[in-house]
Amino acid sequence: MAKTRTKKRASKTTSRFQPIRWLRRWVLRCALLAVVIVVGVVIAHRSVEPPATYYMGQEKRRLGGISHSWVPLDKVAPAMARSVVAAEDANFCGHWGFDMEAIRTAIEEGGGRGASTISQQVVKNVYLWHGRNWARKALEAMITPLVEAVWPKKRIIEVYLNVAEFDEGVFGIEAASQHYFGVSAAQLSDVQAARLAAVLPDPKGRSASKPTAALRKRSASILDGAATIRRDGRSVCFED
Repeated sequence: MAKTRTKKRASKTTSRFQPIRWLRRWVLRCALLAVVIVVGVVIAHRSVEPPATYYMGQEKRRLGGISHSWVPLDKVAPAMARSVVAAEDANFCGHWGFDMEAIRTAIEEGGGRGASTISQQVVKNVYLWHGRNWARKALEAMITPLVEAVWPKKRIIEVYLNVAEFDEGVFGIEAASQHYFGVSAAQLSDVQAARLAAVLPDPKGRSASKPTAALRKRSASILDGAATIRRDGRSVCFED
């Protein structure tokens, strides 16, 4: 009898609700579910057009509307892809999502622009939010290698060109081409492509159709850079 009572008490003790263990278990389950969802979404977006970004939604509410039209990369002048790579991420074909050399240079110079790759910008624009905070940077660091692993480089460039902001309320290369030059993205000249790439760091403060002397100089540098990466093979990962 004594042994039976002891076993019953032990059974009650072990079956007693333990909130810390319960919470830990559900946090783990939620984390695993979040990972599965993120992986599934990234895999889907390898071939499916992503929805309007969070930032697009913010600007649409603020401005009352935006201009945006998705266009496949084969309907974009090849010079445009080369221009954004030359302007934003010259080592695009050679890295796995992070340009370690650019990061080291940025750290040595005390931070500043230049370390963020096109892949990182795609992750930020498509899946996250704008603004500098550690939470966003941590999520960006986790999702970027996944995107690089799942998407071909050509797809990364395609999505980048379709979600980038080129002027206030103007998103994507097709809308930008029409907005600035009155032509489709497929009809862009090399000079026009370079000017569009030159406005990307400050789309609200720069104009591709009314370039300042500084923007003309920047565009000329991008034009040369685009020709260089074509000659030395650094565009091979996103060009047929």
